[in-house]
Amino acid sequence: MRISTWNVNSVKQRVPRLLPWLDERQPDVVCLQETKLADEKFAELLGAELDARGYEVAAHGEPAWNGVAILSRVGLDDVVSGLEGAPGFPDPEARAVSATCGGIRVFSVYVPNGRTPGSEHYGYKLAWLAALRDVVAAGPDATIVTGDMNIAPADADVFDPDAYVGQTHVTEPERAALAELQELGLRDVVRDRWPSERVFTYWDYRAGMFHQDLGMRIDLVLAGAPVAERVRAAWVDRQARKGSGPSDHAPVIVDLDEAPDGDIGPVVPPPSAPVTRRGAKKLPQAP
Repeated sequence: MRISTWNVNSVKQRVPRLLPWLDERQPDVVCLQETKLADEKFAELLGAELDARGYEVAAHGEPAWNGVAILSRVGLDDVVSGLEGAPGFPDPEARAVSATCGGIRVFSVYVPNGRTPGSEHYGYKLAWLAALRDVVAAGPDATIVTGDMNIAPADADVFDPDAYVGQTHVTEPERAALAELQELGLRDVVRDRWPSERVFTYWDYRAGMFHQDLGMRIDLVLAGAPVAERVRAAWVDRQARKGSGPSDHAPVIVDLDEAPDGDIGPVVPPPSAPVTRRGAKKLPQAP
């Protein structure tokens, strides 16, 4: 089974990239974030195309902002939109959807950004993560929590820790909240497989960040032990971030039981000339 996650940063804008990518990579389960479409509009836009490819769809969206979805061709049962007990800002936002696909409980999540450390939105982020932990804790061991976590788990997951001082995504409370989620028995399967490699999933559109490989790893696949033990490959599809009209995130792909493309490395294709000298570059904006 091939499971993937991708923050598409507007599914309407990404249709010319998404459909060919589905045909090329042939994922069995796809978790999308930042779809930015109400559910009926999502169905109008993609329903026929996804049905023709054998995908059932669970979408939980809203116009213009947020939005998550799960596409599955291995079953889609017990769909739940949202998180029980999760806070809103001030109203509930479309940031989580879950379903059972091929015997695995799959969560597609778009964690709040946090904006500025210490802000009200930052507090909302931490409270939302606590609600996610509670919901996952009540579920089965065969679980995958995947999506845009808006947290880089460690300094190795950003191009330069010095560039992120005072920014969200890297603060100790955020990382502690993520660690509490993982303490439920969820393993970061990309980092498990590539413990010391340079792996990013997000690159700012501006200042040539992608071409210099000045990124962050904030799109994660966290798997319970029964699922993690089945992983045969885990990688970032950097090809999908190249070319015209890309999202600012690349998909993460995890293969269970067998790896159709082989265990081909952490980032495919690898960057050609990454900037690695500490202090050489600054952020064009807060991520």
